Amino acid sequence: MTDYGHPITFGLSLDPGLDRLAETRSLARAAADAELDYLAVQDHPYQPGHLDTWTLVSHLSAVTERISFFTDVADVQLRPPTILAKAAASLGTLTGGRFVLGVGGGATADGIASMGGVRRNGPEMVSFTEEALQIMRRALAGGTVSFHGDQHEIGGYLAGPVPPAPVPVWLGSQGRRMLAVTGRHSDGWVSPLNIYVPPDTVPARQQIIDEAAQEAGRDPRSVRRVYNVIGAIGPFRSGQGLVGEAKVWVDTLTEWAVGLGFDTFVFWPLTQARAQLDVFAAEVVPAVRERVSVIRGRR
Repeated sequence: MTDYGHPITFGLSLDPGLDRLAETRSLARAAADAELDYLAVQDHPYQPGHLDTWTLVSHLSAVTERISFFTDVADVQLRPPTILAKAAASLGTLTGGRFVLGVGGGATADGIASMGGVRRNGPEMVSFTEEALQIMRRALAGGTVSFHGDQHEIGGYLAGPVPPAPVPVWLGSQGRRMLAVTGRHSDGWVSPLNIYVPPDTVPARQQIIDEAAQEAGRDPRSVRRVYNVIGAIGPFRSGQGLVGEAKVWVDTLTEWAVGLGFDTFVFWPLTQARAQLDVFAAEVVPAVRERVSVIRGRR
């Protein structure tokens, strides 16, 4: 059983498709009104129907209050790490601290190459991402950033502005090498969807993160654990991911929190996004928080 003790938080994934923009705006406001913690926006810029993630987050942050945003996850191979850090610091400043920088090595080599990026193999991609992560963390702290690595050369960049609250950097990962990078350098692990990283595969991945953190002199409990959960709440008979009545969701997310170590759940509704959000916020979120609090109090 693994429970790292972080507060239990919840988010909603927003579709960046241009044809869904009106619905996305409405969902963002509804999620904020329902007092969810995060709005997450995927980043696949090589999809012609997708709006740019950074531009969309900036737009939505201006029409919402309180709720935080995170990129789920930004492709580091298509944006220099100093620019990513600059954008994150700017959003953190302009939103009053309502931004988390989620990054990843990139979903597809073909998509990256199609936009003029370098096609990197697995080890090169991991090395590139690990160096980028270190550069971004230094740049977000402000001051002069110098870095001399195999993949990046930063020769004295004067970073800023420094946002009023630190911008966490979360890393999306699922393979052993990238999970180890997560433990060494990130503030949080963003797990891919539950259909790609099934619950029974999570403990081994958590162990890799924990061991890498300890080897780097870090407390594994300092790393947040985020699960992207696709599914549907209600009397649905089929569908991928987590499908069942609200009680099934409450039982399952509670177990994934206190048993698998996740502290944040990002909901990806399979259908009827607004209706699903309403049920999630009213019936699932408060019940999971209460159940986890009770379980933790007994330990």
